[in-house]
Amino acid sequence: MNSETIIPDTILSKTNFNPIPIMKKITFLSLLAVFIISCADKSQAPVAAPAPLLPVMAVTTENTTTDAEYPAAIQGTVDVEIRPQVSGNLDRVLVDEGAYVNKGQTLFKINERPYREQLNNALASLHAAEASYINAQLEVDKLTPLVENKVVSDYQLKSAKASQKIAAANIEQAKAIAASAKINLGYTNITAPVNGYIGRLPKKQGSLVSATDIEALTTLSDVQEVYAYFSLSETDFIQFKSKYAGNSIGDKIKKLPPVTLILADNSAYPQTGKIDMVDGQFDKTTGAITVRATFPNPYKTLRSGNTGKIRLGLQHDDAILVPQSATIEMQDKVFVFTVNNENKVTKMAITVIGKSGANYLIKDGVKSGDQIVLSGIDKLQEGQLIQPEKSAAKIAQIINKK
Repeated sequence: MNSETIIPDTILSKTNFNPIPIMKKITFLSLLAVFIISCADKSQAPVAAPAPLLPVMAVTTENTTTDAEYPAAIQGTVDVEIRPQVSGNLDRVLVDEGAYVNKGQTLFKINERPYREQLNNALASLHAAEASYINAQLEVDKLTPLVENKVVSDYQLKSAKASQKIAAANIEQAKAIAASAKINLGYTNITAPVNGYIGRLPKKQGSLVSATDIEALTTLSDVQEVYAYFSLSETDFIQFKSKYAGNSIGDKIKKLPPVTLILADNSAYPQTGKIDMVDGQFDKTTGAITVRATFPNPYKTLRSGNTGKIRLGLQHDDAILVPQSATIEMQDKVFVFTVNNENKVTKMAITVIGKSGANYLIKDGVKSGDQIVLSGIDKLQEGQLIQPEKSAAKIAQIINKK
C-alpha cells in the first residue's frame, strides 16, 4: 500500500474539499502500520543462548613416567631336550609328565644287556692285550743279557722290543674300546642334567628309541628363574638408548628400572624383573631386536611356554600432559579445544606419544600455558564462545573423578 493516495481532479473541482489534511492523515497511518509490523517482527526473533560455563585448565609440564607394553614369551633359564644317546628298547619310564625332578635323578632306563656284553667283550680284549704285553716283556728280559754277552745278535733284541711296543699299543687300544663300551652302558641310564619340570612323554615303556629320533624323549625346564623375551622396534631401541646414560648397552642396562610382567589374565606378576640382555643384532625379517628380562620364580608359578607382556617404564622430563577426559577422538586423530583471550574455542589436533595414569603425554599440538576445555567438549563447535570456569576446586574435582 502506498503512503499517498491520488484523488481524481473531477472530485476536487466539484467540491471545496482540501486534500492536504487527508493526505497527512493517510501518511501517518501508514507509518504507524509499518512501526507496528516492525515491532511484531522483533518480538518474534529468537533470543541468543548464553555462552556455556565450562571448566578450563592451563596446560603444564612436569616429570612423569609412561608405561610401554611389549608381548613376551617365557622360558626357563634352562630348557633342554632329553634324548637317548644309544639305541634300544625303553625298559622303564621312571617319571611322569609334569613331575619335578632333581639333577642326577634317573628318568629313563634303556635295555642295557647288549651294551653290558660289549663292555665285557672289550674288557676281555684288554686282558688279552695285557697278557701279550707281559709275554713281550719276558722276551725282552730274556734277550737283553744274551745280547750283552754277545750270545745272540742285537737284531733279536730289537725285534722283541718292537713286539713289546706293539703289545703296549694294543693295551691302550683295548682300554679305549672298554672305556667306550662303559660309556655306552652308562647311556642306558638317562638322568636329569638339571633340576626342573618334565614335559610331555611321547615315548612309552617298550618303545624302540634311537639317537637319531626326530622327537625327543621329553623336555626338562629349570624354572627357579625364568626369562621373558620381548622385542623392541628400531625406533623404541633408539629412544631406549637416548633415555639412559652410559657409554655402552651394558652400562645403560645397569641403570634400567625394574620391569613388570603382565600375565595372560592381565594381572601383574608379584615379582619384578630386571633386563639383563640385549641381542647383538636386529632381526632382518621383523626389524626388531630381542631383549631379555629375568624374573625370580620362587613358587614355580611360571612355566616355560607362558606368555604375557613386559611393562617397561620410561622417564620423561618436562613432559606436556593433557587429561584424557579433555580429548576427543575423530578419524584416528585426537583433539582438544583450546580457549583464546576472547574465550572462543578452537579444535586443535594433538600428537599422543604415551600415557601416564589418566593423562596423555603430548608431543605437539599444544604447549605449556595453553588453556584447554576439560569437559563438555562433545557439544562444542569451532569458534564457539564459552564462559571459562577456572575454579581450582572444580578442576580438581573433574580430574580426580576421571
